[in-house]
Amino acid sequence: MSTNIPVLKTAKSIDRDADIVVVGLTSVSENPTLVGVPAELEKAWNKSFPDSLLETAVGLGARSELGTLVTLPPFPQRVMVVGLGDVDVTPAALRQACGVTLRQITGSKDAENLSVTISLELHDPELARAAAEGAVLGAYRIPRVTQQPGSCKVATITLVTGRAQLKESVEEAGIVAAAVVQARDWINTPPNLLYPETFAEAAKDHVSDLKVGVEILDEKALAKGGYGGLLAVGGGSSRPPRLLRLSWAPRGAKFHLALVGKGITFDSGGLDIKPAGQMASMTCDMSGAAAVIAATRAIAALGLPVKVTAYAAMAENLPSGTSYRSSDVLTMFDGTTVENVNTDAEGRLVMADALGRAGNDSPSLIVDVATLTGSCMVALGKRTSGLMASDDATADRLLDAAEAAGEAFWHLPITDEARESLKSDTADLRSGGKHRYGGALVAAAFLQHFVPEGTSWAHLDIAGPAWNDEAPHGYTPAGGTGAAVRTLISLAAHLAG
Repeated sequence: MSTNIPVLKTAKSIDRDADIVVVGLTSVSENPTLVGVPAELEKAWNKSFPDSLLETAVGLGARSELGTLVTLPPFPQRVMVVGLGDVDVTPAALRQACGVTLRQITGSKDAENLSVTISLELHDPELARAAAEGAVLGAYRIPRVTQQPGSCKVATITLVTGRAQLKESVEEAGIVAAAVVQARDWINTPPNLLYPETFAEAAKDHVSDLKVGVEILDEKALAKGGYGGLLAVGGGSSRPPRLLRLSWAPRGAKFHLALVGKGITFDSGGLDIKPAGQMASMTCDMSGAAAVIAATRAIAALGLPVKVTAYAAMAENLPSGTSYRSSDVLTMFDGTTVENVNTDAEGRLVMADALGRAGNDSPSLIVDVATLTGSCMVALGKRTSGLMASDDATADRLLDAAEAAGEAFWHLPITDEARESLKSDTADLRSGGKHRYGGALVAAAFLQHFVPEGTSWAHLDIAGPAWNDEAPHGYTPAGGTGAAVRTLISLAAHLAG
């Protein structure tokens, strides 16, 4: 488990010992209105300052615009005022507001072992969950690899809920946020430290305290099982590939969800090597695997009555004398022969093996997650993931789960043209199209070939949102983001009813 997580608590009132108290500001009939300020705090403020807390905040520039922040003058407690946007505050707005606030708090030089109390009138389970998630995710900092002992920026986050019944909602949010944090930690781990073997072992340790079955196939088992995609992609590295299988099978589960994640722990492009400057962020090419592993643990920790089988296809794509080549014909797990057209389109090859294996489990639904194509980033930008599916009903199911989780996805088609472009003269299938257009659709069409006919399936291309190489925003840090984790957990919760 990541240690990069503050302790979440709930309380009926503001903790007098808190280092920082966070309240909100919204607008009612164009008049600024404070949210979450109890009478005792207002009374204490008025004893120390001539102007009211609201007048002071507005005078210092506080606005109701979502995410704006003002820190009030020194007081027995530091008081921060965050803009909440519209008076009808939504879960999405609370995630953003709490994320921005905790990100600023943990970014300050004097932050160490702070206790933060958030008072935003959180009387609804959805709002409490959103605030808790946003706060924990906003507090995230990339772990440093250093001899110096790390200090905890924020030790505790207390949410004032006013209702004891909301404690369970906050605890559930803590499990979800912890899953995202763990995925981020794995993504941000340098690739010389996180490679197929160590990644698989870390995943095994991660679920060791739960009733989650673990199976790890090494290179010998992969060769015996006929996993031609994984063996080809991992063949150029001295660190051989792995296939991780996790299984959560609670009593009474009526739905079987299979999750498949791309786990390329570093992608140089292979012999079709990437240009200089485009390789450093490729530590994030295992974000799909991180998402399905972290989500599976969270689903088990939440005790959701849904059977989950998760596969993480792990390999390191490097050039060497044993690398696979463009023009190679590979035989995949399900027996399909594939004419490889680009060693930098390696993700679909390892995913094909894992999808074929997942199909043998006869799941009700298969969802795969991968940082698969730059084309998806060109189409949708860096903050929206692509969604392609076997049918509209399955797509709608995923979109509903994503909306509830607060993640952005857009449904894209898999066209006949995309399928046609995969026809090969030398094998059953080409690994890519014959031109660069519609690359995300072509990649999805390739993956769908390995899904058993009649099985519901969705493909999540998270190439854009998985890695943030720009400034942090909201509860999203620089570096690995943990994209899709919350959507997968939300999907399982929906399936559990």
